[in-house]
Amino acid sequence: MPASQIRPRRDQDLAACVGALATVQRADRYPVHWPDDPEGWLTPDGMLGAWVTAEGPAVLGHVMLTRTDPALADAIGAPAEGLAAVARLFVTTAARRRGLAAELLGHAARSAVADGLRPVLEVDSGATAAIGLYERAGWRFVRAMTADWHTADGRLAVVHAYSGPAGH
Repeated sequence: MPASQIRPRRDQDLAACVGALATVQRADRYPVHWPDDPEGWLTPDGMLGAWVTAEGPAVLGHVMLTRTDPALADAIGAPAEGLAAVARLFVTTAARRRGLAAELLGHAARSAVADGLRPVLEVDSGATAAIGLYERAGWRFVRAMTADWHTADGRLAVVHAYSGPAGH
């Protein structure tokens, strides 16, 4: 099997990204609710950059940086203009346990810092595997907050705000 590589996401990658996301949604309920326009969900307003990890034409994982929304900036305690939010991080179920999510997370964080921005993120409090990844990578929990979306069982979601590790 060829080695995977992280590279900027291209427009022609979007269909493969949606296919990869579908495997993640079936396995993990991420995103909790399948978007009406999955390609649009992967190209939101405020996107600063997006990357994939791929082996040949196969997309194995995805991450992006976006502008930080006011609620996350308030939780972090910093102006949104100086922050970049890591978002849409996922790795296909078949490609897990290879360190790809950690590589994508690190790549996004380094890209934010290279642009003079502090990397931050928010994660559903029930996403224990993702929380473990972030904490092992040195991300610092800042606070929990109530989100503006509902979990699969209909409750308002509680998300955890994290700040990227020093040196990223």
